[in-house]
Parts: sequence; structure tokens; C-alpha cells
Amino acid sequence: MRRTRIVTVVVAATLAVAGCSGTGTDSAPSRPASAPPAGTAPAATPPATVSAPAPSPAPHPVSLPALMAGEDDGGDLRVGAVLARTDAYTRYAVTYRSSGLRISGVMNVPRGTGPFPVLVLNHGYIDPAVYVTGQGLRREQDYLARAGYVVLHTDYRNHAGSDTDPQADLRLRLGYGQDAVNAVLALKASGLAYVDAERVGMLGRSMGGGVTFQALVTRPGLVDAAVVYAPVSSDVVDNYDRWTRGQPGRQQLADAIVRAYGSPESAPEFWRGVSPRTYFSRITEPVLIHHGTADESCPIDWSRQTQAALRAAGVDSELLVYDGEPHAFGAAWRDSMARTVAFFAEHLGTKDIT
Repeated sequence: MRRTRIVTVVVAATLAVAGCSGTGTDSAPSRPASAPPAGTAPAATPPATVSAPAPSPAPHPVSLPALMAGEDDGGDLRVGAVLARTDAYTRYAVTYRSSGLRISGVMNVPRGTGPFPVLVLNHGYIDPAVYVTGQGLRREQDYLARAGYVVLHTDYRNHAGSDTDPQADLRLRLGYGQDAVNAVLALKASGLAYVDAERVGMLGRSMGGGVTFQALVTRPGLVDAAVVYAPVSSDVVDNYDRWTRGQPGRQQLADAIVRAYGSPESAPEFWRGVSPRTYFSRITEPVLIHHGTADESCPIDWSRQTQAALRAAGVDSELLVYDGEPHAFGAAWRDSMARTVAFFAEHLGTKDIT
């Protein structure tokens, strides 16, 4: 049974047959006008005409329904150089295939024989011009690997060693969701002895929370559970208004988006088609949301609206609200991670070792 609730956590430290009738005459026997003369065979009844149903219109090529109808090609996971060794895990450089592109990332593999459950991590926005591989969720990568998970952090297209997709921003970064989906598929197809392909979760922060929602609505059942931290809005118009439309240095992109698709006011159906909230009823996995009331980047109201939409769609979801916590989380981070591991332990069938 799906469940939803909102919990507030106080931190001390801080979607015509017409009927024809004949008439007889006084000089002839009466019979129906439609009856054939005696000795003749009745005329065959013409077959009824059945109209074929009108074909459904093809989805806009830049939309979540287009991704739902498309095929994924995640695979060719290659484990490369050792980047670091710790007392609990080894960190590797990795690449995999996504939409014909090569995507880079890092993977932490716990010490031991495994197989270990798997988590795919989706990072928040960092300017691709300065981003380096594995950046953005380093604390979470370490914590979750120490908790006994193989952790694959994807860089996304256009980041670090990944191939270039010059249309990524114009396509409203829907390609990032494809990269997250294909990371899971690449892990499942890898055949690596230490990877338990039957126990897979996903975690995303900020923009990566939006990427996680894209993955959940386009490929329900791909993972077993998902956690999002301080996510962007599940209505893409909110994000467009906050970070693109009318923003310094972003007007050229905003103008290109409006020329290509129309504005939120002139083309609302397009914008619904790129917003995960529109398709929340497709989500089959439990979802845990962490958000702080002092978030200066992604307003807490966004997660409250997302949780209400998840609840209305019947999704098993929970919003944990942290009083006074900023976007990046501070004093409550470790408690939130303990709750994250307990959540994954419950839904992936793993042992909570925190």
C-alpha cells in the first residue's frame, strides 16, 4: 500500500439506422416492402462500416513521454583506474554508454566479496566548465560506500570526461535523466561479481533530485527506492523562472527555448510534458524527500507542493522537513544520512549498519 506523510525534524543545533415501412394496396396481398419476390434469395446485408480509431498523436520530441516511448542503451560499463583506496572501499574511474554517448563517473566499491546493493547518485548543478569528475556528492559517496553500497556517481553528458551534447540545455536537460537511467542499466548489465543487480536505489540532490524524478516517471520499476535532497521543483516552469528567464547571462538561452517551444504562458502543454509532476502516477517506488526550511536555493514550498502531488498520485512518499537547515545541509546532514540508509535498508532488503 502506498503511503504519504510529512514529518518535521527540528534540529537543535542550528503528477442511424432509419426504419423504412412499406404500404400495401387493396388489390394485392400485403407484405413488407423490403421482402424479396417469391422464389428469390434475400439480398445480403451490407457489412457495417467500422471506423478505425484515430492514432494517438506522437509526443513532442522534447518531452518525458518521448523518453517513455524511446529505447535505452545503457551498457558497456568500464571500470578504469583506481582513484583512491580507503579502509572501507576502493574508488574507481568509470565510463558507460548512454544515448550513444560515453558518460564518465566514479564508483566506490566496498571492501569484501559482495555482491553489494547499488546506489546511483545524481549531483546538483555545477557549471560544466569547472566541474570535475565525481564532484558534488563527495560526502554522500563516502558515507554510502562505508554503509556497504556500491556507489556510482554519474557525471552526466557535457561534464568532466563525458561526451558532448550541444543540445542539452536547449532540451531542458532531459538528457541527464537518460544518463541516470542508463547508469542503472549499465550496472545491471555489467556482470560484475560485486554488483547485486537485484537491489538498486537512486539518490539525487538539488538539480539531481529533478533528474531522479525524471528517471522515476520515465522508467517505473527500474530501481527499488529513491531519495532526494533539497530538490528543484517538479514543475519545470518554476525552475525556468528561477534560473533562466530574465536571469543575467541566461537570456540568450531563454530566448532560444521560447523560439523552439513557446513560453510557459503560450505553450502550457509543452511545459507540462517536460515536468515530472505531470506523470507522478507512473511512479512505483517509495520516495523519501529531505528539505530544510532555510534553503536559500530551492524553496521548501517546492518540496511541499511535490509531496502534495505525490500524495494525490498515490505514491508511497515521505517528506522530512529540517528546521533551519540550508540547501547543502549542515548540522542535520549526518542524521539525514542515517535516515537515508535506514530507508534504503528497508526497501532494498539490506541491513542497516549505521
